[in-house]
Amino acid sequence: MTSGQMLIPVSPSDEENYTSNCPSGGLCSRLPDDCIQCNYQYNCTYGKPASFTCKPKKGIHCIGESGQQQTNFSLSIICQFCWQLDPSQYRCSNSTNCMTVSCPRKLYNATCDVLDHVHCLGKRRFRKRLFCDWTGGYKWSTALALSITLGGFGADRFYLGQWREGLGKLFSFGGLGIWTLIDVLLIWVGYVGPADGSLYI
Repeated sequence: MTSGQMLIPVSPSDEENYTSNCPSGGLCSRLPDDCIQCNYQYNCTYGKPASFTCKPKKGIHCIGESGQQQTNFSLSIICQFCWQLDPSQYRCSNSTNCMTVSCPRKLYNATCDVLDHVHCLGKRRFRKRLFCDWTGGYKWSTALALSITLGGFGADRFYLGQWREGLGKLFSFGGLGIWTLIDVLLIWVGYVGPADGSLYI
């Protein structure tokens, strides 16, 4: 990482906003990131523990391990930027406009926010390219059951929102059974999915 220093400014106009979400009287090291001001050094070794000097923002009171109130404390974190965190430590926006069943799998630009109690270097909101993985609520088991039992009438295709194919199967009696057998196989392996491009649940 490059050397440098990051100071998180405290805006007086935002004091009321952050104080309502910052518990007073608890351990300083457990305060959410929005409640403290730290001098982050970027010359730490990536992936290794690093300690930084922090202080609670104006109006926030916290204590150390000894139980005494502190105005400055040491915060130990793993040296890494926010976008390098484990996916369990941030939440990203979900896109319902991308196709999950396309080949190759589609990616979308997600906006991600680090969880409150996770500390990291750099911006806490970042953009990341993620695979489409949303669901419209369609069940694979239901689609397969419909394909096996009522596939000749297009019930599986109707269920998946594929109306044209459903009508085609209905008026051709499932392609005289051939289309029905093919659809059972395609739904079984997951090749045929919901018309909205989402994943099965």
